[in-house]
Amino acid sequence: MHANILPFLFDIFVIMKILIVAATNIEVEIEKFKDCNVLVTGIGIPNTIYSLTKELAFRSYDLIVNIGIAGSFNKSLEIGDTVEVTSDTFSDLGAESDNNFLTLQEIGFNVKSCFVSKKQTHFKTAKSITVNTIHGNTESIKKIKKRLNPDIESMEGGAVMMVSENFNIPCIQIRAISNIVEKRNKDNWNISMAVSNLNYQVRKFIDCL
Repeated sequence: MHANILPFLFDIFVIMKILIVAATNIEVEIEKFKDCNVLVTGIGIPNTIYSLTKELAFRSYDLIVNIGIAGSFNKSLEIGDTVEVTSDTFSDLGAESDNNFLTLQEIGFNVKSCFVSKKQTHFKTAKSITVNTIHGNTESIKKIKKRLNPDIESMEGGAVMMVSENFNIPCIQIRAISNIVEKRNKDNWNISMAVSNLNYQVRKFIDCL
């Protein structure tokens, strides 16, 4: 074989380096992703930013896939549905002004709190908020729906999108609905079905890359 052909052949067979990011071991079936690196960050924005930044400081990736469960505000989304998040906002990053909420931008700080990405999968798209406190109070649910009208909420999605953007690495956020956002009632949740659907659908998606 001619020596000049070898570099071309090596380029063809380069495997995409994918990092799967999940908040908990419950949400990711690691055995399904042996061809990827899997990072379990811990729950919440601080843990996610710390863990993902630490990982990306020492390893490079071609794609980050953030997976997890989510609560749904949107009545058209059913428990078990898989969605791709194309917009995510740190919903409680700001200040209260009597009965109003002010974003940091409205206060006058140049801080980015909303992250968007182009649709990259066949899943339904969803507008998400990333929260420090999961909604479970009727009045707070009404307020956030009126202010931002989100489809879903999580505690990590915006953090993954923020870090990925700062490291200039493409990111896809895929979530499965585990519960409807309502007055807290765990009897209405189905985490096991959401996790099963999520991992099955994400595996199928990665196989098509």
